[in-house]
Order: sequence, then structure tokens, then C-alpha cells
Amino acid sequence: MKKNLSGKSLVAVFSIYCSLLSAQTLVKGIVQNDKKEKIKDAQIYIEENGMETKTDIHGEYEFTIPNGNYKIIIITPENDEISELISINNEPQKIVNFTIKTYTFENVVVTGTRSKPRTLLESPTPVDIIDVKKMAENNAQVSVNQILNYVAPSFTSTTQSLGGGTDMTDPISLRGMTPDQVLVLINGKRRYNSALLNVNGTFGKGTVGTDLNAIPISSIDRIEILRDAAAAQNGSDAVAGVINIILKNTINKFNLCITGGEYISKNDAQDKTSKDGESVQIGLNYGIPLNYNGGYINFSASFDRRNPTNRGGIYQGTIYKDYSNGIGQDKSNEFLEKTHTSRRDYSLIIGQSEALNSQVAYNAYLPLSKNTQIYSFGIFGYRNSTASQFYRYPNSENNIKSIYPLGFRPQSEVSIYDRSATVGVKCILLGWNMEISNTFGQNIFNNKAKNTLNASLGENSPTTFQGGKLKFTQEIVNLDFSRKINWLSDLGLAWGGEYRYERYQIIEGEEASYANYAMGKEILNPDGSVAIVPDINGSIPIKFGPDGKTPLSGGAQGGAGFSPLNSTDSNRNSLAAYADAEINFNKSFLIDLAGRYEYYNDFGSTVNGKLALRYKIANFLNIRGSGSTGFRAPSLQQRYYSSTGTSYVNGNMYEVGTFTNDSKVAHLLGIPKLKSEKSQSISAGMTSKVGRFNISLDGYFTRINDKIVYTDLFSGDPNGSDSDKEIYRILQQAGAQKARFFANAVDTETKGLDAVFSYHTNVGLGKIFIDLAGNISYTQQVGKIHTSKLLQDKEDIYFSNSSKMYLENVVPNQKFNISITYAIQKWNIFIRNNYFGGVTEPSNITSNQQYYNPRWITDTSITYKVTDFLKITVGSNNLFNCYPEKVAINANSNNGQFVYSRYVSQFGFNGRYVFTRLNFNL
Repeated sequence: MKKNLSGKSLVAVFSIYCSLLSAQTLVKGIVQNDKKEKIKDAQIYIEENGMETKTDIHGEYEFTIPNGNYKIIIITPENDEISELISINNEPQKIVNFTIKTYTFENVVVTGTRSKPRTLLESPTPVDIIDVKKMAENNAQVSVNQILNYVAPSFTSTTQSLGGGTDMTDPISLRGMTPDQVLVLINGKRRYNSALLNVNGTFGKGTVGTDLNAIPISSIDRIEILRDAAAAQNGSDAVAGVINIILKNTINKFNLCITGGEYISKNDAQDKTSKDGESVQIGLNYGIPLNYNGGYINFSASFDRRNPTNRGGIYQGTIYKDYSNGIGQDKSNEFLEKTHTSRRDYSLIIGQSEALNSQVAYNAYLPLSKNTQIYSFGIFGYRNSTASQFYRYPNSENNIKSIYPLGFRPQSEVSIYDRSATVGVKCILLGWNMEISNTFGQNIFNNKAKNTLNASLGENSPTTFQGGKLKFTQEIVNLDFSRKINWLSDLGLAWGGEYRYERYQIIEGEEASYANYAMGKEILNPDGSVAIVPDINGSIPIKFGPDGKTPLSGGAQGGAGFSPLNSTDSNRNSLAAYADAEINFNKSFLIDLAGRYEYYNDFGSTVNGKLALRYKIANFLNIRGSGSTGFRAPSLQQRYYSSTGTSYVNGNMYEVGTFTNDSKVAHLLGIPKLKSEKSQSISAGMTSKVGRFNISLDGYFTRINDKIVYTDLFSGDPNGSDSDKEIYRILQQAGAQKARFFANAVDTETKGLDAVFSYHTNVGLGKIFIDLAGNISYTQQVGKIHTSKLLQDKEDIYFSNSSKMYLENVVPNQKFNISITYAIQKWNIFIRNNYFGGVTEPSNITSNQQYYNPRWITDTSITYKVTDFLKITVGSNNLFNCYPEKVAINANSNNGQFVYSRYVSQFGFNGRYVFTRLNFNL
């Protein structure tokens, strides 16, 4: 009986086995590229069951699987990837062929060309491609500026402190050049500049840049950085290069990313481990199809909030002066004991400001017919930041003790509004690809001063003031034509035009934010006697501080508003025409030619050109180079910004501050009207692909003539040299005591070297990616300073030592990073080391120009795929809590308050940041 049962069991098992075999399907096919070349050693993965195989030398593969639905993933040795869903349903055999493009979003370049996209290594000019989706998953950074600062060595930006509105915009640098020499595009369309002019003590002083922090990370697919001059292609500002931000276009995929973290740090400003700077960011993205022909609309939203940090030291100066004896004795210690306060309570808060950001974006595309498509994209945002200013001490002319018995620390609140939208149409007209588009953009800075007062109002002073607004508006119309002509191997032609309108406004604040109510004027009484009555436009001080001598200060402390004298509403128009030609003489030799004419109604016209070439010496080696001329138009902000206050000197009131170039004082001193900066650039390099190694190496040189600078204050001296006496006389004639301007003052040269190495391979059951990149760049002022005739012996004011340091040495001249990513099954391990070169303190006194040594910063993260739709990442930026070198010169520390320099841009001084991220993909 047992044998019969056993025999029946064997028959049953055999039958089931045969049945299973009959349910198996043989899947086979070929993997090739879009040139019909077979790809060998391509990895083939079946996501549902973990099965994997490889293609053979003929690009063929095969495997057997049972009925069901499967996702097949193909990854080539070059790391190109494609996937496809297949269904198996009682089929004996199924043929599935895969065609992979020779370029994918990970290595295709669209920036710097109006012809077809090129592979990264075949571009005649150097381009970095940053996959923001991957960076946003692994990195601690949650803003565009900070992601690029740690990924692209040629790019620099650090969080600012005590820089007013600059605290929110974080000026950027490409190849060591200033923010206004970098052009930013969104989907290939020019992005508007910030309304804010950087006039505080930060990198980029005197320049206007583009605010990358206004663009939500959740909306970005990738960023392409063209590290080559491109003014001949894209117009003004593209002297150092172009940053092109490509928005997402995915559909039927929902992504939610939540990141939270804080700084856990022990530093030399505080002798204990502190926790501050807590932040949370929420990013969302979802796209829906608009029709069956590839139309889509993709929506993104971002919300983030960060708390402030404080790395300031303890103030060691005078806090309280007693004027009872008429002299002014330091009674700080007695005052602290009486009020039960400490010196820390009166010290600066130095670190990142408190901030709240919310942004939404969309990217849409709709085919109307085979030859006609419309598209649109836009970004809208609101940000609010509150930053502390310098402390006003109790018994000074800047304080009213009945309002603030212990003095006060003013706060500057900035609200930023951004709005932009582009609408365009693409079609085919007489064999040409035609595109017409309109791009609108606007940036508004609303300034508010809080926890402060106007001392000249005395006890009646409010403590909050509206300081006015800065507004910049830009409207651009583009008309572009392009086509491919089968001449020689391949010829691409493009031509078109651009109209641009720009408007810059300074809108005055409320009167109490700028007025000085401690002033008066003389009037004649009916009886013939003379009386002094209050008048904010008067020139006689009538109220004095505790010392009885110093006139009370006017305007809001820590954030004086714009007065009617500062307000402006200026605009300009520009027209441009361009032509590009890309000639492929054969598969090895490529030449790009570009020319551009631009006319500005406020300073004239300019013509620029560019030549770029690439030659393939062998299948694994290319050489490339370019030469171009370029320009940068003076911004409306540089032409029309003014910010003046009043100063009481020897019984008279004088204007002190920044004057426009068309002001009376500028004319009398011979300051010329601004003109465009002119540039010449050359670069040469090589690219190579050897096995799994990708290598690029490029050297560059850029000369800029007539660079616009922000001068120091001219004052003159009635008892000085003949020149000083003349300057003093002219300033008095113009009603000014000290004056500064914008001027085309210097010539500069920038030279450097970029290198990028990447390697990937399989290690065990996983894959490892190794990237090494570096930049060495040096910018220096060359030749003589271009002063006006009246100021020829005032070069040290026209372009001071500190201004020279801001230009040459406050951003690292060397940056390197090496990153390693290891992906195995559900785990992704990431580690990166960044090297930030040394920087120098900007000071007019040579002995105070302290050099701060280089530093290495380590980032790391670990990601685990919990389910198909959820990933968790934990990690740290600055894992080992590295800080910049401390300020060692007392003159630079502001009585011990600046433990780390606030003027240089190395990598910041907040210390270790730890974070956790949840990433949902549905």
C-alpha cells in the first residue's frame, strides 16, 4: 500500500512539475542603442523576483519566467538605464527588444547648443549635469544654492549673516567670478535678477545676481552648468557661464519628500554642545497627462521653515557709559550687576537667520497637432526672514531708555515675493523649427524693521517701521528658428531675436522710518527775533543724546527706510539678434559658430562672437576648445540705486551714502556714467572614456575690462592736500559729506582648471559609483585703476584693499570633492568629502588681512527602501563638526563677537547638521 501511495505521489509531483514547465515562458530579445549597435554585458534585472542575467557579445539575452506581470530593467555598462513592463500569459515564447539612446537624462547636454542634444563627453564646451532627484534623496542640503555648493566645485555659495536681505539670497560664484557674471535659465529661458543690490559686507558686494533659493527643489529634474563664457549665445551676464535648470515633466507619479534636521554642534563660540537651526522641508510633485499625444502638466510645491543659529562670541566692549560727570565713564560691570544681566545678553547674534519659504511651480506641454505644440511653466513664491542687527546699548544716542531700559537688538524682517511665467509655441514653418515665447518675471523685497525705534522721536517712537520696497520686473519675447541641413555630415543652423524690458523701482517707506525729527530750522518772529522750530528738513540739531553733544539719530535703527530722495522708477529696453551654426564635418570634427548683436537704449550696442570646436582623436579621446568675446550690461540697480542719510558736521547737515552716477555730486567729481563690461575668454580641454572611466579636463582664461565696482566713501579734508581740499569743497557744494558710487573702475583676469573623473562598476551584489571633481581658479585685478581726473590720487578709495579682497580672495580658489555611492539591493550608502581652499579677511589694513586655512568637510547618508513606495534616509552634513579657522586678530572680531569671519565665503560656520528624510513615490 505504501508503495502504491508512493508511486501515486511521484506521479502527482511529476505532473505538477510538467504543468509548471508548461506554464513557463521563454523571454528573449536584443539590446541595442539607437544607432542599431548591439550592447554586450548589459545587466538585465526582473524587479519582482530578483532574477538577473546579461546580454552576450551579440547583445542577445534570454530567460524563462512563469505567468504574471513584470518590470524588466536594463542597465548598460555605461550606466544608461531603461525599463519596461511586460505581461506573460501562457505564451511559449515572447520577444522583447530594447533600444537605448546613446544619451539619457543623466548624460545628455542641451545647454550651450541650439542644435540637437549632445552627449556629455562630446560637447565642445564643459558642462556639469546635476541629477537633482538623486541629490535631493541623498544630500543634507535642501536649497539649490547649497546643493550646488557641495556638488559642483566650480560653484560657490554660503549662507550669509548680518548681511541684510543678502542673508536670504546667498550670492553665488562660478569659477570664482562675481554673481552678476552668471546667467541663470529655467528650461532654457532667461531668469530675472533679484531686486536686491548687495551693498553690505559680503561676497559679491556691489553686484546683483539671480536668487536660486527662489526655485523649489521638488520642481527640478536636473541642473546643467555650462562652465564657459556664453554671452555671444545668451547675452548679458553669461561671462562666467550658464546655469540651466530643467523642470520635471513626469506624469502619473506622486512624490512626497519630508526632510527634518538640526545642528548638533560644539564650537568655539559656545563651550557646550548646542542644538539649534532646526528645519523642516516638505516637497511635493505630481504630473498628469493632458492628452494621448504626450501632453502633460507637472505640479510642484515646497514649504520649509528654519530656525536661526548663533555662533557669535561674547561682547567685551563698553555696554554702559555714565555721563553724570560730563566725561562718560565705563560703568558696564556695575550696570550688569544692577540689572542681573550678562555680557552674552548684549552680544551679536551671528548665524543663519530665521526663515519661512513657500513655493509652487508648474511645467506644462500640449501637442496641438503633429507640427504644433504649446508649453508653459512658472514659479511663484513667498519667503520671509528675520535677522538680528547690531545691539544698541542702553545709554547711547541710539536708544530711548524709557522704551528699552536695557537697550535693544534691532531686527530686520524681509518679505520676498517672486512670480514668473513663460508661455510659448513651437511649430514648423517652411521647413524651419520656429519657436516664439514670452517670459515674465518679478522680484519684490519688502523691508520692515522690528524691535527698534527712531531715537529722534523720543518716547513717542513706534517700535516697528515699514522701510519701503525694492522691485525688479522683466519681460522677454523670444523668436527662434532652427533646422538641420544634410550638408557634409551634418549642419545645424539657428537664428532669432529677443526683446527685453526691465524696470527697477525703489518705493519709499513710511516717514518715521527715515526722517530725523531732532532737526530744526530758524524762523523770523514778528517781533524780529529768531526762533528755532522742529523741521525734518532742517539743518540745526535740537535734541541731543545722553552726552549732551551728539545729536539724536534719525530713522529706524538697524533698518532705516528709503526716503523720497532715494525713490526711483526707471526702465530700459534692449533688442538682440543672433545666429548660430553647428557644422559636423564628419563624425570626428565639430565646429560651433555663434554671433550676437545687442542694443540697449541706455548705453548703446555691442557685438560678440564665439567659436567652439571638438575633435575626436580616437573613439576614447576628444579634444575641445573655445574662444569668445562677451559683455555684461550694467544693471538698473547699479545705475539707479541710492541710499543716503544725514550727518551733522560742524553745525551743518550733509548727505552721506550712495549716490547715483547722474547725481550732482557724481558730476562734480567727474564720475562717468556706467558702460558695459567687456570680456574675452578662451578655454581648451580634453574628454576621454576608457572602459568605465569618464574623464574631462579643461583650462580657461577670462579677461574683463571696465568691471563695475562699488567704491568706498570719498570725504576729502579741509586741512589736507590740495586734492583733499578740492574734494571737500565739491562735496560741500553738492550738500554731501561722504559719497560713494558705482564706477567702471578695474580690469580683471580669471584663470583656472576644471577636472572631472567618474567611475562605476559592480561590486558584489551591488554597484559602486565614484566621482572626483575639482576646480582651481584665480581672479585678480590687473592694470591701473580707472579713476576720474579729480580723483586720480584716490585709487585706495576708488578700489580699496578690502574691495580687492572681495574680488580675489573671499571665495576659495580651490575646491575639490570626492563622492562614493554604493547601491546594494534595498540599501544606498553615500559618502562625500569636500575640500574648501583658504580665504582671506577683506580689510583695508594689510596687517588685518588674516588668512583662513583650507578645510575638509565630510557628508554621509544611508538610504533604505522600506517598500516600493517608501525610502528612509538618515545622514549628516559636516559629520565631523569642522569649523573654519577662528578670527585671530582682535580688530576683526568686533570686541570678541566674531569668533569666525562673517565676510568670507568658505563653507559657513554652523557646524554639524544631522537629518532624516522620508521619500514617498506612488
